[in-house]
Amino acid sequence: MNRRMPGATALSDWWVRRSLRVRITIAVGGVALLALGALAWLATGLIGITITGAVDVELARAAAAATGRLSAGVPEDSVTPPEGSMDGISGQITIRVSDTAGRPLDDGPPLPLDTPLLRRLAGGDSVTVYGPDGPSRWLGVVATAMDGSPRLVLAGADLVGYSSVLRRGAIGLGLAALLAGLAVGLAALIAVRLALRPVDRMRTAAVSLPPGERLPVPPANDELRALAVELNELLARRDTASARLARFTGDAAHELRSPVAVIRAQAEVAVMHPDPLLAEDTLRSVATEAARLSELVSDLLALARADAGARPPATAVDLVAEAAKAIGRAEQVPTDLLAASKPAWQDYTEIEAAEAAPASEQAPDDADPGVPVFILTAPVPAVAAASPGEVALVLDNLLANARRYARTRVWVSVLPAGRSVRLVVDDDGPGVPEEDRKRVFDRFTRLEADRGGRSGGAGLGLALVSALVTGRSGVVRMGVSPDGGARVEARWPGAASIVVQTIRQEPSS
Repeated sequence: MNRRMPGATALSDWWVRRSLRVRITIAVGGVALLALGALAWLATGLIGITITGAVDVELARAAAAATGRLSAGVPEDSVTPPEGSMDGISGQITIRVSDTAGRPLDDGPPLPLDTPLLRRLAGGDSVTVYGPDGPSRWLGVVATAMDGSPRLVLAGADLVGYSSVLRRGAIGLGLAALLAGLAVGLAALIAVRLALRPVDRMRTAAVSLPPGERLPVPPANDELRALAVELNELLARRDTASARLARFTGDAAHELRSPVAVIRAQAEVAVMHPDPLLAEDTLRSVATEAARLSELVSDLLALARADAGARPPATAVDLVAEAAKAIGRAEQVPTDLLAASKPAWQDYTEIEAAEAAPASEQAPDDADPGVPVFILTAPVPAVAAASPGEVALVLDNLLANARRYARTRVWVSVLPAGRSVRLVVDDDGPGVPEEDRKRVFDRFTRLEADRGGRSGGAGLGLALVSALVTGRSGVVRMGVSPDGGARVEARWPGAASIVVQTIRQEPSS
């Protein structure tokens, strides 16, 4: 298990708390300082290589001259270096002659070289020896004496001022790298401040931005322009959501107030004027309004969950079986509650014509609107990719809407359609005008002349259907049924593999 050191944790926390400008400045300045420091170190090394290279040239020239004299028969103790110094770089060149083991043969003092260095010199390398009097440079050349024995001719010279030059060069270059790193950091700070100035202006504009207004978009096609465009789109979605929420809240408050007011009025009348003959009517009215209130609250909660995206994972749902269950639930709704909430099926033109007709041709006041018959058509199995709860809620709302407006029958069809499955609900009611077929899926939209709840609904059923189906990448449409009533078609993505498996298993069952 990896555990971070306390120092590393504190440094990380300190770094995270710093502003973007400070972090960029420190990062750029630190990288520049490291790079310039490495260059200063390399430059100091090049200075040392240059000095030793120049000395090696002079040492090689002196060693070659001494080797020639030694090969010509000059004794080892008589081989002397040339006079003068080498351009002020080093002092007098020292020539020493020894055997290959490093024993001096020129009657001089012991060599200041150990065995590993002598081996390197015999191999033709140059070495730098650091002694108490300062550094010296040595170069060796293997020669052959007159008697044929091998000799090692060594040429050495003191590196005058070598350490001082390197030290001064390192200090000077180090200071130059430090100043350059600080300059780069300062330049980075100024550049970042200038680069972030449009962001500051955008932030200032966003703080004082009134509703409906948008941020100015920079002319340059860069990241700031993309950020401004995305923020403007976010503001547009926020304004749309705020307006929708305000409208939704107002409509919900109004719709919730209506059944509560009716229940309260009925209760107050029953308390102030107790009448056993009216008690049953009062309780029936209260039950109707309570059912309407309960349905409204359930729809509001379902819409809130759908808007929040809180939906279970999609599974394979047998749409035919769910439609049969929904029809069973719809047929169990009490007839008196349906009649109390169901409007007349005629449209307003037919109502006016009926009112203008003779009294003998008009329907009696106590005519029973009737309960429509549900007919399910499903030629083949159909499986939708959704959740059982969502499908049940969609079916309940569609069937309730169709039952409320139908004259005699409601047709429910479940049909496969390529990679999707179709649920079609037709009724023989008044239908929906063409100009209102999209608007009916908006929340709290009702096509009745008043908003007093004459239809028994709050205008949330079809909105909830649209939210649930489109949330599964489906489609909902309103059209005309073959009998002139309303047709609502809902499409879900299908589960093709499960459909094939179901069809194959049917003959063996």
